[in-house]
Amino acid sequence: MLSAVGLGKRFGRNVAVSGIDLKVRAGSFLGIVGPNGAGKTTTLSMITGLLRPDHGSVHVHGIDVWKKPREAKRAIGVLPDRLRVFDRLTGAQLLYYAGILRGLDNETVRARSEDLTAAFGLSDAVNRLVSDYSAGMTKKIALACAMIHSPRLLVLDEPFEFIDPVSAVTVTEILQKYVAGGGTVVLSSHGIDMIQRVCDNVAVIVHGQLLDAGTIDEVRGDKSLEERFVELSGGRKESEGLEWLHSFSD
Repeated sequence: MLSAVGLGKRFGRNVAVSGIDLKVRAGSFLGIVGPNGAGKTTTLSMITGLLRPDHGSVHVHGIDVWKKPREAKRAIGVLPDRLRVFDRLTGAQLLYYAGILRGLDNETVRARSEDLTAAFGLSDAVNRLVSDYSAGMTKKIALACAMIHSPRLLVLDEPFEFIDPVSAVTVTEILQKYVAGGGTVVLSSHGIDMIQRVCDNVAVIVHGQLLDAGTIDEVRGDKSLEERFVELSGGRKESEGLEWLHSFSD
């Protein structure tokens, strides 16, 4: 479903991503983990056509994302980092806009919008301005927008950020059913436990490089996934020099 070869991106002197090769089979649930600033968001942005790579190629469902962007993007649903939405629209209007933008007809958009808002628990808020939504509600309506055209591939950057535990269970179930129906999910997350619970594959990116990828069992080996991640990230950092925290100000 997804093939990225030799992906690289530099911002001035900073090498954000360095020669990443990543293949994701159809019907899989891949979690990407890495420390802050590791290059996860940059990688996902290049995969989805939001950021042009300096070198390398990306194919989604056999379509070159950068040579045929319109065709490729029909197959992709995206929840980007630093989420920005047209928040002066209501939830219903935002979903309608997303559906029409994706080429769906009026009747289909309205039917799917009703299904999505019910599934994400947004039915009571659908006629309110998105600017009045909480951070978690905004995340859910944006995820609904990413799914409305029934893409083959969902690329989600921190989809569970700001989501309460009950809603997280609901979102997880929706994504698992999507994968069971033949869809493919690639998501980034700092939640190692969540990755371990819901994903069947994991990729570890550190300093812009893909250090390991495979099934959960292949990557963690005889360790826990968290221990393996810490190991690949360079080990735990000692918190020295903070003795002053023990002398309280009062």
